[in-house]
Amino acid sequence: MTPLILGEREISPQHRPYLIAEIGVNHEGSLDQARHLIDLCKEGGADAAKFQTYKASRITSKNSPAYWDTSKEPTESQYKLFQKYDMFGPDEYISLARHCQDIEIDFLSTPFDADAIDFIDPLVSFHKVASADITNIPLLRQIAKKGKPVLLSTGASTLGEIDTARDTLNKAGCSELVLLHCVLNYPCLNRHAHLNMIESLQRAHPDLTIGYSDHTVPDDAMRVLSAAWLKGALVLEKHFTHDKTLSGNDHYHAMDVHDLKRFQENVNILMETLGNTIKKPLEEEAPARLHARRSIVIDRPLKKGHQLVEADLTYKRPAHGISPLHWDEVIGRQINKNLDADNILRWEDLA
Repeated sequence: MTPLILGEREISPQHRPYLIAEIGVNHEGSLDQARHLIDLCKEGGADAAKFQTYKASRITSKNSPAYWDTSKEPTESQYKLFQKYDMFGPDEYISLARHCQDIEIDFLSTPFDADAIDFIDPLVSFHKVASADITNIPLLRQIAKKGKPVLLSTGASTLGEIDTARDTLNKAGCSELVLLHCVLNYPCLNRHAHLNMIESLQRAHPDLTIGYSDHTVPDDAMRVLSAAWLKGALVLEKHFTHDKTLSGNDHYHAMDVHDLKRFQENVNILMETLGNTIKKPLEEEAPARLHARRSIVIDRPLKKGHQLVEADLTYKRPAHGISPLHWDEVIGRQINKNLDADNILRWEDLA
């Protein structure tokens, strides 16, 4: 397969995961706050800072009910929630993209309508499609026609819907696709994360890169995101905030810069420990192979010419003589010298 490139990064199991910190609309309409969040994403080691581009009137009708935990985000209308944070336009996104370029982090923004796709496209090196748009054929076609890699979240979808979306994207011009396992709950309980579905997507689409978009509440050790990478998710996405104690919107299930740094520490440790993909003895194990493995050892004094039986033998460390692998070959052989108990048997001792 041709290596997948996102931004300046090659995506493969041999490399670190590509990590997207989704600011979304956690800037709450402040351009300065948005820039500050980008800076924190960079400080924490994220590969990309991602936003969401929409207008409330284009994404939802005025009668769309909430589908999130209203004890965390009390707004019960999608229209009213989206209306709170749709004040950025092309000029603001151009400014944010330039800031990302200045500090060398990839800029992304998920577009939710036709106008957003067109003005975001020149600012990004690849596109992200939200789970809720996996059945949005015209949006998928418009994004695919841009000819850039596409990340497609698969929350709340069936394998058949994923197949249809993939076919739609491919026919419209998308030749590089990443599928992100996702559970469309805000927040997602750990028991509902179903990270094994990452492997299900790998089996169903073995020629594609698989990733994970996470909505669980981060724990101190960032276990869920780390486990998703170990399961095979090479592209990771998680909401990002400067303050997890803030109420409403996406703050309550987001990671912050400290979580991001802890995850990077996990990756450092795991990258160091994962090592070879082919099982073989290591150079560092050579002393153990020689000294901790067993040899066939004489278990009682024996006279020259004695024909060996099992009762004459045992097995002990070190592996300086005949290995117990050859136990059956040794039984029945005669010895050519007197041998004391605890003598390590060697081939030259046999007639």
